[in-house]
Amino acid sequence: MEYITTKTILQSASGGWFGCENTVNLYRGCSHGCVYCDSRSDCYAIKRFDTVRAKRNALSILEEELAHKRKKGVVALGSMSDSYNPCEKELELTRGALQLFNKYGFGVSVDTKSDLVLRDIDVLQSIAKHAPVIVKFTVTTAYDDMSRKLEPKVCDTKRRFAVLKTLSSAGLYTGVLLTPILPFIEDDSANILSLVDMAATAGCRFVYAGDSFGVTLRDSQRVHFLTKVDKLFPGMKDRYCEAYGDTYYCVSKRNSELYKTFVDRCREKGLKFVMSEIVNEYKNIGQMQQISLFDL
Repeated sequence: MEYITTKTILQSASGGWFGCENTVNLYRGCSHGCVYCDSRSDCYAIKRFDTVRAKRNALSILEEELAHKRKKGVVALGSMSDSYNPCEKELELTRGALQLFNKYGFGVSVDTKSDLVLRDIDVLQSIAKHAPVIVKFTVTTAYDDMSRKLEPKVCDTKRRFAVLKTLSSAGLYTGVLLTPILPFIEDDSANILSLVDMAATAGCRFVYAGDSFGVTLRDSQRVHFLTKVDKLFPGMKDRYCEAYGDTYYCVSKRNSELYKTFVDRCREKGLKFVMSEIVNEYKNIGQMQQISLFDL
């Protein structure tokens, strides 16, 4: 395991991603191999992105920062690099961070694609007794064979929904991040409808797709993506270049139709899909659990 030195772990959140006040990334880089990952972009300056490196003394630095934080809030875990990479099995930095959030009264928002999160159900349940907890899985295709192409080192779609069902059954607030949806590859009604239905069956409370279906492409991430998809789907690079040129956000040409289909099915299944409504619900659940704890 390679380690990198850092002076701080807890960062103030900007942009309001699921209502989080702070963000924590215990690792740098990711081994999932997803062809579309925006974290490969030059602005994040993550060299050798496919090599996972841990941050030296991460938990001791984090504890000191949490102990001196006057205002509690929800911490986003794994916004840049999945906190449940294979190295986590041995290092347990993510589990240690969750235990610290629990100790100091912070909530947590987990983004992942890994079934290793199941190991930490006990800590997540403990946090949920006094603070908001939300667990989100990114799933972009309903089909395992497509998942294995686009996300080669991640558990497949079926497994991810099985994990979501276990988490939901454990009383945790769960949902699906339906981002990105790759134009010409994943942007069809059958895929979108299947993903919403699978989320509902798994006991999820929401499916979030932003305001439209598409994928962001820029600088080195664009080069990586186009190179990969052209190998997987010959001619796809030319198709993207002709359709989008150097556009940053490549919106599906079928977006209007697909988004209406998505919204209608979410409403039919009772799933939330608007960010503000999702945030209000999971944070209110956390507040109600805290009030109930005080009433004991």
